[in-house]
Amino acid sequence: MRVISAPQEFTVPDLYVDLRRFVGRDLFVKCEGFNFAGSIKLKAALEIVERAERDGRLRPGATIVESSSGNIGVALAMVAASRGYRFICVTDDHCTLSARQLMQNYGAEVHVLTEPHPVEGLVGARQRLVESLCAEHADYVWLDQHTNPGNWTAHYRTTGPEILRMFPGLDVLFVGTGTAGTLMGCARYLHEARRSIRVVAVDSVGSVSFGGPPGPRRIPGLGSAIRPALLDESLVDDVVHVEETATVEMCRTLVRHGFLFGGSTGTVVAGALSWLAREDRDLTAVAISPDLGDHYLDTVYRDHWAADALGRVPEQTTDRLSEVPR
Repeated sequence: MRVISAPQEFTVPDLYVDLRRFVGRDLFVKCEGFNFAGSIKLKAALEIVERAERDGRLRPGATIVESSSGNIGVALAMVAASRGYRFICVTDDHCTLSARQLMQNYGAEVHVLTEPHPVEGLVGARQRLVESLCAEHADYVWLDQHTNPGNWTAHYRTTGPEILRMFPGLDVLFVGTGTAGTLMGCARYLHEARRSIRVVAVDSVGSVSFGGPPGPRRIPGLGSAIRPALLDESLVDDVVHVEETATVEMCRTLVRHGFLFGGSTGTVVAGALSWLAREDRDLTAVAISPDLGDHYLDTVYRDHWAADALGRVPEQTTDRLSEVPR
């Protein structure tokens, strides 16, 4: 029996879903949504909070402020509640209702923006408001997930080693790209451990992270209107861009097999299958699932939302993942 006294002490580092019977390829999904914050962002949240505590920036009773599209906001709200900090999250209207409600139930103050910055989009608008709040309140501490090294070192210390320990014969890892923290931490660790492992970044169409043209995006978690400050493309072996319609179709296919995953997972799995379809040999592949689908029931899994956000309801999926349009 395991007993914990703080919510961040509960983690499930070694749970994978084997998709081979669906796709006919050695693709395994690492499930990071089984913790009290509900996503992989708990790792980064805990790392940057502890780093700030060690550096003396966070003192008892301090106020943490952060820009988030959802998951790291929830994770920081949970960690703040556990450690006695006040937390203010600046998010936008792409953040799911359930994520906002979770933050508020953890005691956070949530600011929701609806107007994007003319050049830097909603991310830029959120960051401007955080800067303004910190200028007005000298005691506010902005941890800044977008530039904080703890965002990637968390995964260098945990996620990368966890994957290689479970799959010592790994050929390729697929990682979604938002702030690029997970991508950079895993890439640095795996390339140092064995350079032959390929690390493939999966991004959303409309994201400018890898130099693509900007475009509308409605599913939070992946993609960015500004280049991620943490991104080092020399550590990335390839990039796959996925349309949001393919994301929704993949999520709905997976749930028909009993796996309720979040939007980012749909993107990463769709991108992984697209990339693997070009390979003429069998590879052992892992895709990282950042969260589960319970936060997306009112978006990705609702036809009305899909029709409004994407312009059409994604096609009904088939019984086999390999037959999903990509």
